[in-house]
Amino acid sequence: MGDVIPTIGHSLTIAFGMFWEILWGLILGFLVSAVIESVVSKGQMSRLLPDDSPRSLAIATGLGAASSSCSYAAVAIARSVIRKGANFTSAMAFEFASTNLVVELGVILAVLIGWKFTLAEFVGGPLMIILIAVVWRIFLRKELVEAAVRQADKGIAGSMEGHAAMDMSLSGGSIWSRLRSAKGFTTVSHNYFMGWASVYRDIVIGLLIAGLLAATIPDSAWHAIFFTDHPTLAKFWGPLIGPFVSVAAFVCSVGNVPLAGVLWNGGASFGGVIAFIFADLIILPILNIYRKYYGWRMAAFIAVTFYVTMALAGFLTEMIFDLLRLTPTARDAMVMDVSVTWNYDTILNILFLTITAVLAVRFLRTGGIGMLRMMEMAPDREPGHRERAAPATGS
Repeated sequence: MGDVIPTIGHSLTIAFGMFWEILWGLILGFLVSAVIESVVSKGQMSRLLPDDSPRSLAIATGLGAASSSCSYAAVAIARSVIRKGANFTSAMAFEFASTNLVVELGVILAVLIGWKFTLAEFVGGPLMIILIAVVWRIFLRKELVEAAVRQADKGIAGSMEGHAAMDMSLSGGSIWSRLRSAKGFTTVSHNYFMGWASVYRDIVIGLLIAGLLAATIPDSAWHAIFFTDHPTLAKFWGPLIGPFVSVAAFVCSVGNVPLAGVLWNGGASFGGVIAFIFADLIILPILNIYRKYYGWRMAAFIAVTFYVTMALAGFLTEMIFDLLRLTPTARDAMVMDVSVTWNYDTILNILFLTITAVLAVRFLRTGGIGMLRMMEMAPDREPGHRERAAPATGS
């Protein structure tokens, strides 16, 4: 018992240190995301994703990258557009991009682990989408999609249904004129705090888990798990085990970046860390939502194919970086001995916290609290309201 309290204290210190290190990056990421969401409409998404062609997949990827980083909201939005007639594969491409190709994830990766991990995300993410498109075109059958769409039409509630239904984008005039208007200021403030409200639990849980693991698990244990003493084997093993670590941690979105730093410092391969980050869409709570949305068979199909393509994308990303001699070698992710000092992080934190305070005033004065209350409320939906028949699978 005497060792427990100091260990908890040490883990909390590490967690807070990591939080202070990435705070300005989080704020910047959510701010950029809020601006993008304020000018990019998702209202016509189903019409833009009629099939699994390269064009539709590219549009899905772009819309996802401009969307929320909340995994639960992304899953809910994907079902919403599927029910309106969007192609199943393209909807999944949107879902993946909206959690793995968003600005805030890239910023936090660069701050906490290094810019090469950010680059790897934006190389491996599209690669993962391409792999999914190929695998699903080969193995996904029309009958399975039709059964999944029938299940989706039942409208069973999952999570973040209200968030998925919200589209607060501005229209009319130039982008700059929309943003500098009073309505634009209000919309940005609402999108900004909606972004925080979507993922703050994952961020807190991720920091606490990362702090606990960093404080309690010795490097020798991590080395054994990831076969660090066998570099060649580690390159293959890392992408295979990385997603399982993510599933066990059950943290999604930007919340798993601190734990990714712990894994990297502990000896996980570069591709293993990338595969771990990708796997936020197959954690157990989200797999359960897939079951509700699309039925057991489609949930199992998504889980298996996502895992295989995530592992393969992580492995191929490392191979590409090895060929380009870009694979990082220093295991110096900022997860240990981070403290609050008067440095550039503190200055940037103060600056961006001031911006947050200004947005908070606008948010509170324009009904923002009521908007947040609607994020978890499932909007009324009538089954069978899709704009056309079940989407083609390409098989």
